[in-house]
Amino acid sequence: MPLPPLFRETLSIPVIGSPMFLVSFPPLVTALCKAGVVGTFPHVNARPTAQLDEWLTGIERDLAAHRMAHPQDLVTPYGINLIVHRTNLRFEPDLEVVVAHRVPFVITCLGNPAPVVEAVRAYGGTVFCDVTSADHARKSVRAGVDGLICVGAGAGGHASSQSAFSLVREIREFWDGCLVLGGAINDGYQVRAAEVLGADLAYMGTRFLATRESQAQDAYKRMVVESGVADLVYTDRFSGVPANFLRASIERFGIDVATLPPKKPDMASLTDTKARLWKDLWSAGQGVATIHDIPAVADLVARIAAEYRAACAIPPSSALGAR
Repeated sequence: MPLPPLFRETLSIPVIGSPMFLVSFPPLVTALCKAGVVGTFPHVNARPTAQLDEWLTGIERDLAAHRMAHPQDLVTPYGINLIVHRTNLRFEPDLEVVVAHRVPFVITCLGNPAPVVEAVRAYGGTVFCDVTSADHARKSVRAGVDGLICVGAGAGGHASSQSAFSLVREIREFWDGCLVLGGAINDGYQVRAAEVLGADLAYMGTRFLATRESQAQDAYKRMVVESGVADLVYTDRFSGVPANFLRASIERFGIDVATLPPKKPDMASLTDTKARLWKDLWSAGQGVATIHDIPAVADLVARIAAEYRAACAIPPSSALGAR
Protein backbone atom coordinates (compact mmCIF):
# COMPACT_ATOMS: atom_id res chain seq x y z
CA MET A 1 0.00 0.00 0.00
CA PRO A 2 1.19 3.59 -0.54
CA LEU A 3 3.30 5.04 2.26
CA PRO A 4 2.29 8.38 3.77
CA PRO A 5 4.21 11.20 2.03
CA LEU A 6 6.17 11.69 5.25
CA PHE A 7 8.10 8.44 4.71
CA ARG A 8 8.62 8.49 0.96
CA GLU A 9 12.23 8.71 -0.18
CA THR A 10 13.54 8.96 3.39
CA LEU A 11 13.90 5.30 4.43
CA SER A 12 16.97 3.13 3.96
CA ILE A 13 14.88 0.14 5.07
CA PRO A 14 11.10 -0.02 5.64
CA VAL A 15 11.40 0.04 9.42
CA ILE A 16 10.14 2.12 12.35
CA GLY A 17 12.12 1.91 15.57
CA SER A 18 9.42 1.38 18.17
CA PRO A 19 9.22 3.69 21.20
CA MET A 20 10.56 1.91 24.30
CA PHE A 21 9.96 3.14 27.83
CA LEU A 22 13.22 4.10 29.61
CA VAL A 23 15.18 2.95 26.54
CA SER A 24 14.40 5.28 23.61
CA PHE A 25 16.08 8.60 24.41
CA PRO A 26 17.30 11.28 21.95
CA PRO A 27 20.66 9.56 21.15
CA LEU A 28 18.85 6.42 19.95
CA VAL A 29 16.14 8.40 18.16
CA THR A 30 18.58 10.54 16.20
CA ALA A 31 20.91 7.62 15.43
CA LEU A 32 17.99 5.73 13.90
CA CYS A 33 16.81 8.71 11.87
CA LYS A 34 20.34 9.34 10.54
CA ALA A 35 20.54 5.68 9.50
CA GLY A 36 17.27 5.89 7.55
CA VAL A 37 15.00 4.27 10.15
CA VAL A 38 12.16 6.19 11.78
CA GLY A 39 13.26 6.94 15.35
CA THR A 40 10.57 7.35 18.01
CA PHE A 41 10.27 7.66 21.78
CA PRO A 42 7.49 7.64 24.41
CA HIS A 43 6.63 11.13 25.61
CA VAL A 44 6.86 9.99 29.24
CA ASN A 45 10.58 9.22 28.86
CA ALA A 46 11.10 12.99 29.13
CA ARG A 47 10.30 14.18 32.64
CA PRO A 48 8.71 16.64 33.23
CA THR A 49 6.90 18.28 30.30
CA ALA A 50 9.55 21.01 30.19
CA GLN A 51 12.15 18.36 29.39
CA LEU A 52 9.99 17.08 26.54
CA ASP A 53 10.16 20.54 25.01
CA GLU A 54 13.96 20.50 25.38
CA TRP A 55 14.27 17.03 23.86
CA LEU A 56 12.20 17.94 20.82
CA THR A 57 14.22 21.09 20.26
CA GLY A 58 17.46 19.12 20.49
CA ILE A 59 16.29 16.33 18.17
CA GLU A 60 15.12 18.81 15.56
CA ARG A 61 18.39 20.76 15.65
CA ASP A 62 20.49 17.60 15.50
CA LEU A 63 18.64 16.18 12.49
CA ALA A 64 18.60 19.54 10.69
CA ALA A 65 22.35 19.88 11.16
CA HIS A 66 22.92 16.35 9.86
CA ARG A 67 20.80 16.96 6.79
CA MET A 68 22.78 20.10 6.03
CA ALA A 69 26.16 18.45 6.57
CA HIS A 70 25.24 15.23 4.73
CA PRO A 71 22.73 16.13 1.99
CA GLN A 72 23.30 12.76 0.31
CA ASP A 73 22.08 10.77 3.35
CA LEU A 74 18.58 9.41 3.82
CA VAL A 75 17.35 10.98 7.07
CA THR A 76 13.90 10.06 8.29
CA PRO A 77 11.46 12.20 10.25
CA TYR A 78 11.27 11.42 13.96
CA GLY A 79 8.19 10.49 15.93
CA ILE A 80 6.74 10.51 19.42
CA ASN A 81 4.46 8.04 21.19
CA LEU A 82 1.58 9.51 23.18
CA ILE A 83 -0.26 7.48 25.82
CA VAL A 84 -3.83 8.67 25.46
CA HIS A 85 -5.34 6.71 28.35
CA ARG A 86 -7.50 8.81 30.66
CA THR A 87 -5.23 8.05 33.62
CA ASN A 88 -2.25 9.75 31.95
CA LEU A 89 -2.19 13.22 33.49
CA ARG A 90 0.52 14.36 31.10
CA PHE A 91 -1.43 13.67 27.96
CA GLU A 92 -2.94 17.13 27.45
CA PRO A 93 0.10 19.27 28.36
CA ASP A 94 2.41 17.04 26.34
CA LEU A 95 0.07 17.10 23.35
CA GLU A 96 0.31 20.90 23.48
CA VAL A 97 4.11 20.61 23.25
CA VAL A 98 3.80 18.18 20.34
CA VAL A 99 1.54 20.63 18.48
CA ALA A 100 3.85 23.57 19.25
CA HIS A 101 6.78 21.66 17.73
CA ARG A 102 4.68 20.32 14.86
CA VAL A 103 6.07 16.85 15.48
CA PRO A 104 5.84 15.14 12.08
CA PHE A 105 4.88 11.65 13.26
CA VAL A 106 2.79 10.67 16.29
CA ILE A 107 1.97 7.17 17.53
CA THR A 108 -0.93 6.73 19.96
CA CYS A 109 -1.55 3.85 22.34
CA LEU A 110 -3.85 2.77 25.16
CA GLY A 111 -6.86 4.89 24.34
CA ASN A 112 -8.96 6.74 21.78
CA PRO A 113 -6.67 8.44 19.21
CA ALA A 114 -9.35 10.87 17.96
CA PRO A 115 -8.15 13.95 19.93
CA VAL A 116 -4.60 13.39 18.71
CA VAL A 117 -5.74 12.93 15.11
CA GLU A 118 -7.62 16.23 15.25
CA ALA A 119 -4.72 18.16 16.79
CA VAL A 120 -1.92 16.68 14.67
CA ARG A 121 -3.81 16.70 11.39
CA ALA A 122 -4.42 20.43 11.90
CA TYR A 123 -0.73 21.16 11.23
CA GLY A 124 -0.25 18.42 8.63
CA GLY A 125 1.24 15.71 10.85
CA THR A 126 0.77 11.95 10.52
CA VAL A 127 -0.86 9.75 13.18
CA PHE A 128 -0.55 5.98 13.56
CA CYS A 129 -2.13 3.90 16.32
CA ASP A 130 -0.83 0.78 18.07
CA VAL A 131 -3.39 -2.03 17.89
CA THR A 132 -3.39 -5.59 19.20
CA SER A 133 -6.68 -6.82 17.74
CA ALA A 134 -8.97 -6.30 14.76
CA ASP A 135 -11.60 -4.70 17.00
CA HIS A 136 -9.05 -2.18 18.24
CA ALA A 137 -8.01 -1.55 14.65
CA ARG A 138 -11.59 -0.84 13.55
CA LYS A 139 -12.01 1.73 16.34
CA SER A 140 -8.77 3.43 15.32
CA VAL A 141 -9.85 3.54 11.68
CA ARG A 142 -13.11 5.21 12.71
CA ALA A 143 -11.04 7.77 14.64
CA GLY A 144 -9.33 8.73 11.39
CA VAL A 145 -5.74 7.53 11.89
CA ASP A 146 -3.33 7.50 8.95
CA GLY A 147 -1.89 4.11 9.77
CA LEU A 148 -2.18 1.06 12.01
CA ILE A 149 0.66 -0.61 13.90
CA CYS A 150 -0.17 -4.26 14.49
CA VAL A 151 1.67 -5.36 17.62
CA GLY A 152 1.55 -9.12 17.21
CA ALA A 153 2.35 -12.01 19.50
CA GLY A 154 5.95 -12.11 20.67
CA ALA A 155 6.50 -8.36 20.78
CA GLY A 156 8.26 -6.73 23.70
CA GLY A 157 6.17 -4.76 26.17
CA HIS A 158 2.41 -4.90 25.81
CA ALA A 159 1.79 -7.42 23.04
CA SER A 160 -1.10 -9.27 21.48
CA SER A 161 -1.53 -13.01 21.93
CA GLN A 162 -2.62 -13.22 18.28
CA SER A 163 -0.20 -14.47 15.63
CA ALA A 164 1.06 -11.87 13.17
CA PHE A 165 -0.04 -14.16 10.32
CA SER A 166 -3.60 -14.02 11.61
CA LEU A 167 -3.66 -10.41 12.77
CA VAL A 168 -2.29 -8.80 9.61
CA ARG A 169 -4.48 -10.77 7.25
CA GLU A 170 -7.59 -10.15 9.36
CA ILE A 171 -6.98 -6.40 9.40
CA ARG A 172 -6.19 -6.35 5.67
CA GLU A 173 -9.73 -7.55 5.04
CA PHE A 174 -11.05 -4.09 5.97
CA TRP A 175 -8.03 -1.74 5.96
CA ASP A 176 -6.11 -0.83 2.79
CA GLY A 177 -4.12 2.01 4.35
CA CYS A 178 -0.61 1.97 5.75
CA LEU A 179 -0.02 -0.99 8.03
CA VAL A 180 3.00 -1.68 10.25
CA LEU A 181 3.82 -5.06 11.77
CA GLY A 182 5.68 -5.57 15.02
CA GLY A 183 6.63 -8.62 17.03
CA ALA A 184 10.00 -10.45 17.08
CA ILE A 185 11.33 -8.75 13.94
CA ASN A 186 15.14 -8.53 14.04
CA ASP A 187 16.61 -8.81 10.57
CA GLY A 188 16.09 -7.97 6.92
CA TYR A 189 14.58 -11.33 6.06
CA GLN A 190 11.83 -10.79 8.63
CA VAL A 191 11.27 -7.24 7.37
CA ARG A 192 10.74 -8.62 3.88
CA ALA A 193 8.45 -11.35 5.24
CA ALA A 194 6.32 -8.67 6.90
CA GLU A 195 5.91 -6.98 3.52
CA VAL A 196 4.93 -10.23 1.82
CA LEU A 197 2.37 -10.81 4.56
CA GLY A 198 0.75 -7.47 3.78
CA ALA A 199 2.55 -4.90 5.94
CA ASP A 200 4.10 -1.74 4.53
CA LEU A 201 6.63 -1.26 7.32
CA ALA A 202 8.15 -3.31 10.14
CA TYR A 203 8.17 -2.23 13.78
CA MET A 204 11.41 -3.11 15.52
CA GLY A 205 12.05 -2.64 19.24
CA THR A 206 14.04 -5.25 21.14
CA ARG A 207 16.71 -5.45 18.42
CA PHE A 208 17.41 -1.70 18.80
CA LEU A 209 17.33 -2.01 22.59
CA ALA A 210 20.57 -3.99 22.31
CA THR A 211 22.57 -1.22 20.62
CA ARG A 212 25.22 1.16 21.86
CA GLU A 213 22.96 4.21 21.60
CA SER A 214 20.15 2.62 23.61
CA GLN A 215 19.53 4.04 27.08
CA ALA A 216 18.92 0.55 28.50
CA GLN A 217 21.21 -0.41 31.35
CA ASP A 218 24.26 -2.44 30.31
CA ALA A 219 23.03 -5.40 32.37
CA TYR A 220 19.69 -5.17 30.56
CA LYS A 221 21.39 -5.29 27.16
CA ARG A 222 23.51 -8.26 28.21
CA MET A 223 20.43 -10.10 29.46
CA VAL A 224 18.74 -9.60 26.09
CA VAL A 225 21.79 -11.03 24.31
CA GLU A 226 22.04 -13.98 26.69
CA SER A 227 18.31 -14.86 26.73
CA GLY A 228 16.13 -17.06 24.55
CA VAL A 229 12.39 -17.37 24.12
CA ALA A 230 12.19 -19.78 27.05
CA ASP A 231 13.54 -16.96 29.24
CA LEU A 232 10.48 -14.77 28.68
CA VAL A 233 7.33 -14.49 30.78
CA TYR A 234 4.09 -13.26 29.20
CA THR A 235 1.88 -11.93 31.99
CA ASP A 236 -0.66 -9.26 32.92
CA ARG A 237 0.18 -9.41 36.62
CA PHE A 238 2.48 -6.40 36.69
CA SER A 239 0.77 -3.73 34.60
CA GLY A 240 -2.73 -5.12 34.17
CA VAL A 241 -2.13 -5.67 30.44
CA PRO A 242 -0.34 -8.77 29.06
CA ALA A 243 3.32 -8.06 28.35
CA ASN A 244 6.56 -9.96 27.81
CA PHE A 245 9.26 -9.74 30.49
CA LEU A 246 12.71 -11.26 30.93
CA ARG A 247 12.34 -14.00 33.53
CA ALA A 248 15.80 -13.40 35.02
CA SER A 249 14.96 -9.76 35.79
CA ILE A 250 11.93 -10.94 37.78
CA GLU A 251 13.52 -13.85 39.62
CA ARG A 252 16.48 -11.80 40.84
CA PHE A 253 14.00 -10.00 43.10
CA GLY A 254 12.53 -13.26 44.37
CA ILE A 255 9.18 -12.65 42.67
CA ASP A 256 7.05 -15.63 41.71
CA VAL A 257 4.67 -14.45 39.00
CA ALA A 258 2.32 -17.37 39.61
CA THR A 259 1.55 -16.17 43.15
CA LEU A 260 0.76 -12.55 42.23
CA PRO A 261 -2.86 -11.33 42.19
CA PRO A 262 -4.22 -11.35 38.63
CA LYS A 263 -4.22 -8.16 36.58
CA LYS A 264 -2.62 -6.04 39.27
CA PRO A 265 -2.54 -2.42 38.00
CA ASP A 266 0.66 -1.49 39.86
CA MET A 267 3.43 -2.80 42.08
CA ALA A 268 1.95 -1.51 45.31
CA SER A 269 1.19 -4.99 46.65
CA LEU A 270 4.81 -6.11 46.38
CA THR A 271 5.77 -4.69 49.76
CA ASP A 272 8.62 -7.13 50.23
CA THR A 273 10.53 -6.04 47.12
CA LYS A 274 12.11 -2.86 45.81
CA ALA A 275 11.55 -3.89 42.20
CA ARG A 276 10.15 -1.17 39.95
CA LEU A 277 8.11 -2.06 36.92
CA TRP A 278 9.99 -1.45 33.63
CA LYS A 279 13.00 0.05 35.42
CA ASP A 280 13.97 -3.17 37.25
CA LEU A 281 11.59 -5.71 35.72
CA TRP A 282 12.75 -5.63 32.13
CA SER A 283 10.72 -6.26 29.01
CA ALA A 284 11.82 -7.88 25.76
CA GLY A 285 10.22 -9.65 22.83
CA GLN A 286 10.75 -13.07 21.30
CA GLY A 287 13.34 -11.51 19.04
CA VAL A 288 15.84 -12.30 21.82
CA ALA A 289 16.15 -15.70 20.14
CA THR A 290 18.47 -14.26 17.47
CA ILE A 291 20.05 -11.24 19.15
CA HIS A 292 23.70 -11.99 19.82
CA ASP A 293 25.51 -8.65 19.89
CA ILE A 294 25.29 -4.98 20.88
CA PRO A 295 26.34 -3.01 17.78
CA ALA A 296 26.14 0.66 16.90
CA VAL A 297 22.85 1.61 15.26
CA ALA A 298 24.49 2.56 11.94
CA ASP A 299 26.25 -0.81 11.70
CA LEU A 300 23.12 -2.72 12.61
CA VAL A 301 20.96 -0.89 10.07
CA ALA A 302 23.56 -1.52 7.36
CA ARG A 303 23.43 -5.24 8.23
CA ILE A 304 19.64 -5.32 8.14
CA ALA A 305 19.62 -3.45 4.82
CA ALA A 306 21.96 -6.04 3.28
CA GLU A 307 19.75 -8.87 4.56
CA TYR A 308 16.65 -7.11 3.24
CA ARG A 309 18.17 -6.73 -0.23
CA ALA A 310 19.14 -10.40 -0.21
CA ALA A 311 15.63 -11.39 0.84
CA CYS A 312 14.07 -9.27 -1.90
CA ALA A 313 16.25 -11.06 -4.46
CA ILE A 314 14.99 -14.53 -3.52
CA PRO A 315 12.69 -15.78 -6.33
CA PRO A 316 9.19 -16.56 -4.99
CA SER A 317 9.31 -20.05 -6.52
CA SER A 318 12.76 -21.03 -5.23
CA ALA A 319 11.40 -23.23 -2.46
CA LEU A 320 9.24 -25.21 -4.87
CA GLY A 321 12.00 -25.40 -7.44
CA ALA A 322 14.36 -26.92 -4.90
CA ARG A 323 12.12 -29.93 -4.35
